[in-house]
Amino acid sequence: MDNQILLKAVKALSDGDLIVYPTDTLYGIGADIFNEKAVKKVFTIKKRSFDDPLSVAVSSIDEMDKIAYVNNKTRALAKRFLPGELTIILKKRPVVSNIITADLDKIAIRIPNHKIALDLISKFGPITATSANIHKIGTPGIINDIRMQFKKDDISVYIDAGKLTGKASTIVDMTYDEPKIIREGNVSKKQILDAIKNG
Repeated sequence: MDNQILLKAVKALSDGDLIVYPTDTLYGIGADIFNEKAVKKVFTIKKRSFDDPLSVAVSSIDEMDKIAYVNNKTRALAKRFLPGELTIILKKRPVVSNIITADLDKIAIRIPNHKIALDLISKFGPITATSANIHKIGTPGIINDIRMQFKKDDISVYIDAGKLTGKASTIVDMTYDEPKIIREGNVSKKQILDAIKNG
Protein backbone atom coordinates (compact mmCIF):
# COMPACT_ATOMS: atom_id res chain seq x y z
CA MET A 1 0.00 0.00 0.00
CA ASP A 2 1.09 3.55 -0.74
CA ASN A 3 2.67 4.90 2.44
CA GLN A 4 1.24 8.33 1.65
CA ILE A 5 -2.35 7.14 2.09
CA LEU A 6 -1.38 5.56 5.42
CA LEU A 7 0.17 8.82 6.63
CA LYS A 8 -2.87 10.72 5.38
CA ALA A 9 -5.14 8.37 7.37
CA VAL A 10 -3.03 8.76 10.53
CA LYS A 11 -3.17 12.54 10.19
CA ALA A 12 -6.96 12.45 9.66
CA LEU A 13 -7.38 10.38 12.84
CA SER A 14 -5.08 12.78 14.75
CA ASP A 15 -7.22 15.69 13.54
CA GLY A 16 -10.39 14.04 14.89
CA ASP A 17 -11.65 13.02 11.46
CA LEU A 18 -13.04 9.65 10.37
CA ILE A 19 -11.56 7.17 7.94
CA VAL A 20 -12.71 3.97 6.23
CA TYR A 21 -10.15 1.15 6.37
CA PRO A 22 -10.00 -2.55 5.43
CA THR A 23 -10.02 -5.41 7.92
CA ASP A 24 -9.92 -9.19 7.52
CA THR A 25 -13.71 -9.26 7.54
CA LEU A 26 -15.27 -6.02 6.23
CA TYR A 27 -14.43 -2.35 5.78
CA GLY A 28 -14.60 -0.43 9.07
CA ILE A 29 -15.01 3.17 10.16
CA GLY A 30 -12.02 4.35 12.17
CA ALA A 31 -11.97 7.16 14.73
CA ASP A 32 -9.61 7.96 17.60
CA ILE A 33 -11.22 6.19 20.56
CA PHE A 34 -9.88 8.85 22.93
CA ASN A 35 -11.53 11.71 21.00
CA GLU A 36 -15.15 11.90 22.19
CA LYS A 37 -16.18 14.29 19.42
CA ALA A 38 -14.85 11.91 16.76
CA VAL A 39 -16.55 8.93 18.40
CA LYS A 40 -19.88 10.82 18.51
CA LYS A 41 -19.51 11.52 14.80
CA VAL A 42 -19.25 7.76 14.13
CA PHE A 43 -22.64 7.22 15.80
CA THR A 44 -24.13 10.19 13.96
CA ILE A 45 -23.05 9.31 10.41
CA LYS A 46 -24.04 5.65 10.90
CA LYS A 47 -27.42 6.74 12.33
CA ARG A 48 -26.62 4.39 15.21
CA SER A 49 -28.16 4.77 18.66
CA PHE A 50 -25.78 6.00 21.39
CA ASP A 51 -26.92 3.07 23.55
CA ASP A 52 -25.44 0.58 21.06
CA PRO A 53 -21.70 0.29 21.91
CA LEU A 54 -18.91 0.38 19.33
CA SER A 55 -16.12 -2.17 19.07
CA VAL A 56 -12.46 -1.18 19.02
CA ALA A 57 -9.46 -2.40 17.01
CA VAL A 58 -5.95 -2.65 18.48
CA SER A 59 -2.71 -3.98 17.00
CA SER A 60 -1.47 -6.21 19.84
CA ILE A 61 -2.37 -7.95 23.09
CA ASP A 62 -0.26 -5.38 24.97
CA GLU A 63 -2.36 -2.58 23.47
CA MET A 64 -5.50 -4.48 24.45
CA ASP A 65 -4.19 -4.58 28.01
CA LYS A 66 -3.96 -0.76 28.08
CA ILE A 67 -7.71 -0.29 27.51
CA ALA A 68 -9.15 -3.43 29.16
CA TYR A 69 -8.41 -5.92 31.92
CA VAL A 70 -6.85 -9.01 30.30
CA ASN A 71 -6.78 -12.19 32.40
CA ASN A 72 -5.00 -15.46 31.65
CA LYS A 73 -8.00 -17.06 29.91
CA THR A 74 -8.33 -14.07 27.62
CA ARG A 75 -4.60 -14.02 26.94
CA ALA A 76 -4.74 -17.71 25.90
CA LEU A 77 -7.66 -16.93 23.60
CA ALA A 78 -5.96 -13.90 22.09
CA LYS A 79 -2.71 -15.79 21.49
CA ARG A 80 -4.62 -18.55 19.69
CA PHE A 81 -6.95 -16.49 17.48
CA LEU A 82 -5.64 -12.95 17.21
CA PRO A 83 -4.97 -11.31 14.89
CA GLY A 84 -8.11 -12.88 13.44
CA GLU A 85 -11.87 -13.04 13.18
CA LEU A 86 -12.62 -12.84 16.89
CA THR A 87 -13.94 -9.94 18.98
CA ILE A 88 -13.43 -10.26 22.74
CA ILE A 89 -15.59 -8.40 25.27
CA LEU A 90 -13.68 -7.44 28.44
CA LYS A 91 -14.03 -5.12 31.43
CA LYS A 92 -12.82 -1.72 30.27
CA ARG A 93 -10.22 0.43 31.95
CA PRO A 94 -11.26 3.95 33.07
CA VAL A 95 -9.20 5.50 30.25
CA VAL A 96 -11.93 4.47 27.78
CA SER A 97 -14.81 6.92 27.35
CA ASN A 98 -18.30 5.73 28.29
CA ILE A 99 -19.54 7.04 24.93
CA ILE A 100 -17.85 4.16 23.10
CA THR A 101 -19.25 1.56 25.49
CA ALA A 102 -22.75 3.10 25.83
CA ASP A 103 -22.14 3.58 29.60
CA LEU A 104 -21.36 -0.12 30.06
CA ASP A 105 -18.24 -1.19 31.95
CA LYS A 106 -17.31 -3.55 29.09
CA ILE A 107 -15.54 -3.01 25.79
CA ALA A 108 -15.43 -5.17 22.64
CA ILE A 109 -11.92 -5.45 21.17
CA ARG A 110 -10.40 -7.13 18.13
CA ILE A 111 -7.05 -7.36 16.35
CA PRO A 112 -7.82 -7.55 12.63
CA ASN A 113 -5.70 -9.95 10.58
CA HIS A 114 -5.06 -7.44 7.80
CA LYS A 115 -1.69 -5.82 7.10
CA ILE A 116 -3.10 -2.39 6.27
CA ALA A 117 -5.27 -2.31 9.41
CA LEU A 118 -2.38 -3.46 11.61
CA ASP A 119 0.05 -0.96 10.05
CA LEU A 120 -2.47 1.83 10.59
CA ILE A 121 -3.30 0.94 14.20
CA SER A 122 0.32 0.30 15.20
CA LYS A 123 1.20 3.78 13.88
CA PHE A 124 -1.80 5.56 15.44
CA GLY A 125 -3.23 3.53 18.34
CA PRO A 126 -6.67 2.06 19.08
CA ILE A 127 -9.47 3.06 16.69
CA THR A 128 -13.15 2.24 16.36
CA ALA A 129 -13.89 -0.97 14.46
CA THR A 130 -17.55 -0.59 13.55
CA SER A 131 -18.59 -1.65 10.03
CA ALA A 132 -18.58 1.00 7.29
CA ASN A 133 -22.29 1.31 6.70
CA ILE A 134 -25.48 3.01 7.79
CA HIS A 135 -26.75 1.07 10.84
CA LYS A 136 -28.89 -1.96 9.93
CA ILE A 137 -27.94 -1.67 6.24
CA GLY A 138 -25.51 -4.22 4.81
CA THR A 139 -21.82 -3.32 4.62
CA PRO A 140 -20.75 -2.99 0.97
CA GLY A 141 -17.61 -4.88 -0.04
CA ILE A 142 -16.27 -2.12 -2.28
CA ILE A 143 -15.27 1.46 -1.47
CA ASN A 144 -17.40 3.13 -4.17
CA ASP A 145 -20.57 1.61 -2.70
CA ILE A 146 -19.52 2.67 0.80
CA ARG A 147 -18.95 6.24 -0.41
CA MET A 148 -22.54 6.34 -1.67
CA GLN A 149 -23.90 5.70 1.85
CA PHE A 150 -22.17 8.73 3.36
CA LYS A 151 -21.95 12.46 2.70
CA LYS A 152 -18.71 13.88 1.30
CA ASP A 153 -17.76 15.51 4.63
CA ASP A 154 -18.46 12.41 6.74
CA ILE A 155 -15.26 10.52 5.91
CA SER A 156 -11.87 12.18 5.33
CA VAL A 157 -9.89 9.22 3.97
CA TYR A 158 -10.93 5.97 2.29
CA ILE A 159 -8.27 3.24 2.15
CA ASP A 160 -9.19 1.03 -0.80
CA ALA A 161 -7.98 -2.57 -0.57
CA GLY A 162 -10.26 -3.97 -3.25
CA LYS A 163 -13.37 -6.05 -2.69
CA LEU A 164 -13.82 -7.48 0.82
CA THR A 165 -16.24 -10.35 1.30
CA GLY A 166 -15.48 -11.51 4.82
CA LYS A 167 -17.95 -12.76 7.40
CA ALA A 168 -18.52 -10.74 10.58
CA SER A 169 -16.26 -11.86 13.45
CA THR A 170 -17.23 -14.19 16.29
CA ILE A 171 -17.95 -12.20 19.47
CA VAL A 172 -17.22 -13.76 22.87
CA ASP A 173 -17.89 -12.11 26.23
CA MET A 174 -15.12 -12.99 28.67
CA THR A 175 -16.51 -11.00 31.62
CA TYR A 176 -18.41 -14.03 32.96
CA ASP A 177 -17.06 -17.13 34.72
CA GLU A 178 -17.57 -19.04 31.48
CA PRO A 179 -17.15 -17.57 27.97
CA LYS A 180 -20.45 -16.36 26.51
CA ILE A 181 -20.80 -16.42 22.71
CA ILE A 182 -22.68 -13.34 21.54
CA ARG A 183 -22.30 -13.99 17.81
CA GLU A 184 -20.76 -17.04 16.16
CA GLY A 185 -18.67 -16.50 13.03
CA ASN A 186 -15.79 -18.56 11.64
CA VAL A 187 -14.32 -19.14 15.12
CA SER A 188 -16.60 -21.70 16.81
CA LYS A 189 -17.57 -22.03 20.47
CA LYS A 190 -15.74 -25.37 20.65
CA GLN A 191 -12.52 -23.78 19.34
CA ILE A 192 -12.82 -21.03 21.97
CA LEU A 193 -13.38 -23.46 24.84
CA ASP A 194 -10.51 -25.69 23.66
CA ALA A 195 -8.13 -22.72 23.44
CA ILE A 196 -8.94 -21.64 27.01
CA LYS A 197 -8.72 -25.18 28.36
CA ASN A 198 -5.36 -25.83 26.72
CA GLY A 199 -4.18 -22.27 27.61
